[in-house]
Amino acid sequence: MKSNFHHVALIGKYQTIASGASGSSSRSALEAILQFLEDLGCEVVIEHDTAHNMGLTDYPVLNVAQIGARCDLGLVVGGDGTMLGIGRQLASYGVPLIGVNQGRLGFITDIPYDSFSDNLARMLRGEYEEDHRSLINARVIRDGHCVYRAMAMNDVVVNRGATSGMVELRVEVDGHFVANQRADGLIIATPTGSTAYALSSGGPLLHPSIPGWVMVPIAPHTLSNRPIVLANTSRIAIEIVAGRDASASFDMQSLASLMHGDRIEVERSEHHVRFLHPKGWSYFDTLREKLHWNEGVTPT
Repeated sequence: MKSNFHHVALIGKYQTIASGASGSSSRSALEAILQFLEDLGCEVVIEHDTAHNMGLTDYPVLNVAQIGARCDLGLVVGGDGTMLGIGRQLASYGVPLIGVNQGRLGFITDIPYDSFSDNLARMLRGEYEEDHRSLINARVIRDGHCVYRAMAMNDVVVNRGATSGMVELRVEVDGHFVANQRADGLIIATPTGSTAYALSSGGPLLHPSIPGWVMVPIAPHTLSNRPIVLANTSRIAIEIVAGRDASASFDMQSLASLMHGDRIEVERSEHHVRFLHPKGWSYFDTLREKLHWNEGVTPT
């Protein structure tokens, strides 16, 4: 069987220490998948940081920009954090991504490593479901100037300091004043991110096909301050009114320190991430498995 994808990039969970047990396990997984892809006739390259940190020096290596320009598929081996990081970087190139889960939860890396060969064999010959995920563009404005930019696939989170009390935030949507909120923080989440921090803070689940965001307060002072679903065409501005040591995080992978008067401006990115899932994949199957629905219940 030959693959419909010819030039495949392999991206791994290179944050693990290559000399340790977890690093050794991750390297072995990458090498097993690489050999499998080569046996199918794929031309395989390793993402630069993955190769460097895992010691995979005997294979062709490309950086992210080169992968975007030359590869027709990215295969991500790790957990959701690994996928979030590479998904943001490759979104502007339109390269589809498949996730093989070596993490714990796996909402967006949905192929178990133990069964990667059967799943990948079918997907690489064209038996897959394609799923597009929206992205957020965010920037921090200070004294009229942009001091920080970031992109997020999951969420933008404004948080109070670790040792301080609540923050007070002025929230606007499309230039209209919404409220001054006193809380531990505020989350703006995509449908993808609705199963992450937003969910643990009491937010709703959003199906990935919904063109919306969810705005979720974190431990609000006023209990009537509830999550709200907004159109993802909205522009949201969050201003720091009061509170010490506030910060903004973007997918929990980048961080900006904030001062009083700073504005975090959020809008929809023009790019999206392309995920490929096994044929027959269902978002509801993922929710049922990962959130342990139906436990103790006999399906009918």
